[in-house]
Amino acid sequence: MTETGKRAKNATISDLGIKNAVAHWNLSPEKLAEIAIEKGQATQTTTGAINIKTGEFTGRSPKDRFIVHDNITKDSVWWGDINIPFKEEKFDQLHKRVIKYLNGKELFVRDAYACADSRFKMNLRVVNEYAWSNLFAYNMFLRPNEEEIDNFKPEWTIINAPGFMADPKIDGTRQHNFAILNFSKKIVLIGGTGYTGEIKKSIFSALNFILPFEENVLAMHCSANIGKKGDTAIFFGLSGTGKTTLSADPERNLIGDDEHGWIGNTVFNFEGGCYAKCIDLTAEKEPDIFAAVKEGALLENICFFAGTNEVNYKDTSLTENTRVSYPIDHIKNIAKPSVGENPKNIFFLTADAFGVLPPVSKLSSGQAMYHFISGYTAKVAGTEAGITEPQTTFSACFGAPFMPLHPTKYAEMLGLKMQEQNVNVWLINTGWSGGPYGVGERISLNYTRSMISAILNGDLENVKYNTHSVFGLKMPDSCPNVPADILNPKNTWKDKNKYDVKANKLADAFNKNFEQFSDNANDEILSAAPKARKQSNH
Repeated sequence: MTETGKRAKNATISDLGIKNAVAHWNLSPEKLAEIAIEKGQATQTTTGAINIKTGEFTGRSPKDRFIVHDNITKDSVWWGDINIPFKEEKFDQLHKRVIKYLNGKELFVRDAYACADSRFKMNLRVVNEYAWSNLFAYNMFLRPNEEEIDNFKPEWTIINAPGFMADPKIDGTRQHNFAILNFSKKIVLIGGTGYTGEIKKSIFSALNFILPFEENVLAMHCSANIGKKGDTAIFFGLSGTGKTTLSADPERNLIGDDEHGWIGNTVFNFEGGCYAKCIDLTAEKEPDIFAAVKEGALLENICFFAGTNEVNYKDTSLTENTRVSYPIDHIKNIAKPSVGENPKNIFFLTADAFGVLPPVSKLSSGQAMYHFISGYTAKVAGTEAGITEPQTTFSACFGAPFMPLHPTKYAEMLGLKMQEQNVNVWLINTGWSGGPYGVGERISLNYTRSMISAILNGDLENVKYNTHSVFGLKMPDSCPNVPADILNPKNTWKDKNKYDVKANKLADAFNKNFEQFSDNANDEILSAAPKARKQSNH
């Protein structure tokens, strides 16, 4: 047994039952990158960052993420296709098999924590089979100082063994990969996949259960920034809606880009870094992210220009989900610490490829809860011949895979926060106008930025609002630096009857999706549903 590096007093890898291992504790990012390169697992790029390949899995595997069904979770988790139960005895058996697999190996251990608000600090011990996985943990979680490490006592333990392949017949998994949360033992067990996002999302799933359930903290899958006057803004949105782009603002400081808690007068970041998509990354489109890809950053599944170590962000031959992780201080404009006060404005971002929703609308409390539970966007169907109809996508709370409680729990907490703090909630459509995808045009990013700036500056507080006939949304009739004729989406369609048909079709999709939540939703939420009408045939 060999133990190297800075560690807590009397802490050893044998505390976890792992025998005869070489354990490296809390190595620097430079040393972890050096080891990964020496072992042939990583390549140094011309940016200074290292690039690794995560293997078979280049993204999360939601059907292989489980929660142990026990006395803590049995009556509180929203069980189903997203939160899949796992038997306690099967977890114990699999845990022993993974520990046995790690015996005698060279391992990388990191002490870290989650939650920038010290009241909710969660100490983590992360055990990785690979050095580059440990670099990811360094980048993404908050980093204790040397004094804190001296007396470090972990609350949760993450055991990450990408090389261990489960046997579904023995282990009770669906296939050879798995990510399992055990709330009673406070252990996360990950195996059979090298995708690093499983490490980050497992802890945030745990927080999304613990904080609302035990601490009355609203847990949110969102980005957040803060203005020079201390005004916080929150951005919710699924992939492709512009969450990262719109929250990165040179006039405002970034609190965090993915996971936050909100209690009392405080919004706080869960994490210590950013995990950004790299597809088509350019200095012009995403200057902050582009500049953050430097020494200490970890690129995943990136390809190079032929014969070089120069990153080719356009090459998606390995995956479209190319990624980079880096500490948040790789970004210039950040809040220190990663904490803000009550938000003044909350933005729900959607890329409506049907061209139905207004580019900007103000939501009532009931509408905010309804649209929060719905978590809508629309994705372009693809490039197959003849297929141009977009596809509706709903993800409860704009992050269903990471929300163990029933979505109405989070929504009602949000509604209460809105009322207590007099927060404005806005629905921003970054998708299409003048018709659906293939007919209309994508709403200008400059217009969207102008709308958000107008809201943050208070310019939409005293304008006249019109009501959308189907969705009931309040649409401003003017906005600085935005043409007035695009603010009501129906005005941008040549054929108004076709707009009505499309709007009612989308309303039907909303209502059908919401059926799964209706039994748990209160009257205020239910009354905010869109009012679809039958269309006459003419």
